[in-house]
Amino acid sequence: MFKKSAFHFLPAEIFTFLYILLTSIIIIVFKHNAQVTSVLLLNRLYIIGGICFLALIDSYKRVWIIRFSRYVFLGILLSYWYPETFDINNILQNRDYLLASWEQHLFGFQPALVFANNFSQHWFSELMNMSYLAYYPIIVVTGLYFYFRDSKYFKLFFFSVIFSFYLYYLIYILFPTAGPQYYYIVNGFEDVKSGVFHQIGTYFQYHQVLVNDDGGTGFFLKLVDTTQLAGERPTAAFPSSHVGITTLIMMHIFNKKYFWVFGLLMPIYLCLITATVYIQAHYLIDVIAGLLSAVLFYFVSGRVYRKLFLIKQ
Repeated sequence: MFKKSAFHFLPAEIFTFLYILLTSIIIIVFKHNAQVTSVLLLNRLYIIGGICFLALIDSYKRVWIIRFSRYVFLGILLSYWYPETFDINNILQNRDYLLASWEQHLFGFQPALVFANNFSQHWFSELMNMSYLAYYPIIVVTGLYFYFRDSKYFKLFFFSVIFSFYLYYLIYILFPTAGPQYYYIVNGFEDVKSGVFHQIGTYFQYHQVLVNDDGGTGFFLKLVDTTQLAGERPTAAFPSSHVGITTLIMMHIFNKKYFWVFGLLMPIYLCLITATVYIQAHYLIDVIAGLLSAVLFYFVSGRVYRKLFLIKQ
């Protein structure tokens, strides 16, 4: 016999509902064709149903695995929300020409292009690609560490990560950028080298395949290629969420004085930041924006959580 307890939504679930509301409004305003709109909105109803179902089960008996599954479900949803940013914004004008132009004005060249061309050694390429992939284990492992080490702080940590992801996704929807690995090929490498950047409009609405033709044979390079071909879309370049989320996580680790974890992750973190430019997933300006936005999101998410949700969960 289940013992019923108070029914409530987690802070991250509440913000998921808010994200669903905001993106639903954007979908309707953007006026996609009826089929696209119906699929996007229907999926939101399924997601809302899943969140409510898990919350209802959790309200009957506080079993840790049920509560844990609510966090896991929201985490898994990120793999849906990310590519969906492209499904929503692909009718808008691509803005990569702006990023590439800003890059050219700031540095006088394209760091993503020069970096890869001048450090093509096999060992370095493998290190960069391995570091880029470390993004996913860092999120999962640190999340589990906080969950089992300090469950109270985990609630703030998880909310902060989810909150930041949603803000990044809203930026990606409203400011469509694909990154050098997509844009350079379309723009033409000779023009890129000459500092000439073309507006490509809605090109990616009809050309979504990432071309990996570098001829590399490294294990981690091929693993990154396979991962990107399976789930990557021409979206989400600015700011870099790879940089932003890992920076946010590092700030939380430092705040809790887990210095040995911080020190252990620091070399991986620095290589990961470098890798985002090296593999041409991001412009250097995306990295800078990722660092700055992470600091902002860290303090804003903490303030929102403490003001609105610092209650007994």
